[in-house]
Amino acid sequence: MTEQRRRMRSAGITLGLTALVAASLTGCSNDNDQPDYAAICVDPQTQERTNDDNCKDNREYHGSGAGFFWFYMATRAGGLVPPIGGRYNTGQGTFTTPTTRPGGSGSPTIKRGGLDTKGGDIGKISRGGFGKAGKGGSGG
Repeated sequence: MTEQRRRMRSAGITLGLTALVAASLTGCSNDNDQPDYAAICVDPQTQERTNDDNCKDNREYHGSGAGFFWFYMATRAGGLVPPIGGRYNTGQGTFTTPTTRPGGSGSPTIKRGGLDTKGGDIGKISRGGFGKAGKGGSGG
């Protein structure tokens, strides 16, 4: 085999491996684009979703008190996000800020607010707007 053929074969193998590694990394990053939990701002007294601007802090709702609170839903649970003014299903989430990822290990990624105001499938959320995570909780 000539030196030129050997170099071409080596370059082809390198390009093939590079493409394979890039494809596997792209697959991983797509999974990480979705937060573990998404939160909608709600009024527990009426069980309706409200505008995100009403939730002014991270105070948690513990069954009493008035105001607006974040309601956390696992994004891979197949739940539906109600439209603004629509009723949410209390069985599809929690008022307590999640501290572990679904399945119980590691710190979760949480997106508070910024979800479609018309409602829809919670599994189709991307991480865009993730910066609202620090805005949090409830205001009253």
